[in-house]
Amino acid sequence: MKPLNQLIRPNIKDLKPYSSARDEYTGEAAVFLDANENPFNQPYNRYPDPYQRKVKEKISALKTIDTSNIFLGNGSDEPIDLLFRAFCEPGIDNVVSIDPTYGMYQVAADINNIEVRKVLLTDDFELDVDGLLAACDAQTKLLFICSPNNPTGNCFRLEDIESVLKSFQGIVVLDEAYIDFAPEKSLLSKLNEFPNLVVLQTFSKAWGMAGIRLGMAFASEAIVKVLSNIKYPYNVNILTQEKALELLEKADDKQSWVELLLKERAMMQQALADLSFVQKVYPSDANYLLVKVDEAKAIYKYLVEKKIIIRDRSSVSLCDGCLRITIGQPSENKLLLDELRKY
Repeated sequence: MKPLNQLIRPNIKDLKPYSSARDEYTGEAAVFLDANENPFNQPYNRYPDPYQRKVKEKISALKTIDTSNIFLGNGSDEPIDLLFRAFCEPGIDNVVSIDPTYGMYQVAADINNIEVRKVLLTDDFELDVDGLLAACDAQTKLLFICSPNNPTGNCFRLEDIESVLKSFQGIVVLDEAYIDFAPEKSLLSKLNEFPNLVVLQTFSKAWGMAGIRLGMAFASEAIVKVLSNIKYPYNVNILTQEKALELLEKADDKQSWVELLLKERAMMQQALADLSFVQKVYPSDANYLLVKVDEAKAIYKYLVEKKIIIRDRSSVSLCDGCLRITIGQPSENKLLLDELRKY
């Protein structure tokens, strides 16, 4: 990896971050008259902790990661955008991404005027390591890998990911949004080994909290400090922090949800494979299945008429004729299968 100060945009390196009232004083006090807040309607009259310390402490204990290695954002989309703003000079630098994958990498790049160099997965949806590295040049600052990948659903081989980490001179962003559903372990334990690794995780999937918009980025203390310097001061609101703290006390609930969804995924994989118009159900390490079918668009429209919404991925690279089906509650899965059997 290049030294971090060679990867950071010069204006970001020289930036003097905004200092809020809560940056200057973080302890307990009898009276707060420092932030021009309305004194009524407590606790929502107060600005939230800009560094989400209590939430980070809970996450730190749960994942055995130091709080200095945790960045929290408004969904995972915020740290994705901040990584572009911190490390990529608009119109000059570029990033490399696998294809197909999560669409927000491209959107964030377009917003920041950054070229994306896409490298197709292999026919069996594995990383083309040589292709990824060959696409990089001196102006490549970030390399995005989503594992388990969206929409293909598979985890990539650990040795392939580590090969990229060892060879790429910039920052590797490993998006693990669906890792709780996978048999493979997170690469969080590799942060000390690879200072150029950023791991993204989320409360939206296994934790069932998509509505509160809370994403996690785990990285070296130096990278976390860069992201913290350029984020909006109060990027995670007090309601989100409160709800996250509440749910983090119920880790057993989250685990029971995951176990049920894995059982339903196995059932759905077999049931879908038995349908005459299904050509293939791809193996999945996530909470969804990629299914290759006859007449994908017709099936999608048929289900919409039945008020059942799935995702048509037939226009995505390597996914011709494919639908992506999220694993729902048993009753929802049954309703979907009943309608498909009538098709």
